[in-house]
Amino acid sequence: MSDFNILAIETSCDDTSVAVVDSEYRVLANLTSTQDIHQQYGGVVPELASRLHIKYLMPLVADCLKKAGITIKDIDAVAVAINPGLIGSLLVGTSFAKSLAYSLSKPLIAVNHMLGHVYANKLTHPHLVPPYLALVVSGGHTELVFFSNQREFKIVGRTQDDAAGEAFDKIAKLLGLGFPGGPIIDKLASEGNPQFVKFPRGMNKKDNYNFSFSGLKTAVLNYLEDKDPEYIKEHLADIAASAQMAIVEPLVTKTLRFARNNNIMYVVLAGGVSANSLLRRLMQEETANISANLYYPDLQYCMDNAAMIGAAAVDKYKNGDFASLDLNPFPTKGLRVV
Repeated sequence: MSDFNILAIETSCDDTSVAVVDSEYRVLANLTSTQDIHQQYGGVVPELASRLHIKYLMPLVADCLKKAGITIKDIDAVAVAINPGLIGSLLVGTSFAKSLAYSLSKPLIAVNHMLGHVYANKLTHPHLVPPYLALVVSGGHTELVFFSNQREFKIVGRTQDDAAGEAFDKIAKLLGLGFPGGPIIDKLASEGNPQFVKFPRGMNKKDNYNFSFSGLKTAVLNYLEDKDPEYIKEHLADIAASAQMAIVEPLVTKTLRFARNNNIMYVVLAGGVSANSLLRRLMQEETANISANLYYPDLQYCMDNAAMIGAAAVDKYKNGDFASLDLNPFPTKGLRVV
């Protein structure tokens, strides 16, 4: 029997997820309900997302406990993502978590969604501890973060406009590939030539660690404007591969530059874009060149999921870092300790 079990809830965007994680970062159950309805709109509709969270949460909790082989009485704490995200979706998850914690007389733990993505690595590498450099890349965030310990970190670089995931989505839309764009482009790019089009790399100066992807989106748009449909169809994989390389290359270059300049031996990938096959491959090659170690989560823990929220809550539980029942979510972007 584990020392404690945490029931975790994640509703920051359009995926409703519930998990049970124990004190050793073992995932007893992790269930996610994906809201496919948003695909017809080409992006997430906040009001629809909130309503579907309300519909799915209760059944998911019941199914999650059943899969974990425990009852609600075996839960020692309730953890919930409170930021960043869609405020309506966050309100649903937070309100549910507060009610459940109160009814069970159990501690409530507040978790930053992006910190959860970093802690997803603990589910795959439970012995991983700082200091390390984390590249946090998702649909709405691109941040380069140095962790000196579990609770102290410094953001050393961030996107100045679009996040890497946003760039994938917008470029996929320009190419008529659908939503979400990241997995579609990743798959299509495997058949293309990444050198077919030399798209620009944003903020390619050597004296900073920030990122920019809005110019790339414009460059792809401009490239496509004078091309006929047949040409685009014929070279779709090449264009996708070239765009993907223009997103991934700066991520790898700047992460490794900071690691090299600061003698960092542990590099961590986090967030939905950490599932990208090119990012993983190039980062593996480049970290090996400087004798650094690379860590990334299993694919099932890269996308939004409650298990990563539970993982981030483990240390908080051990340290008695609990939230009060007047807790409110907030949508402010960025990685932070809450």
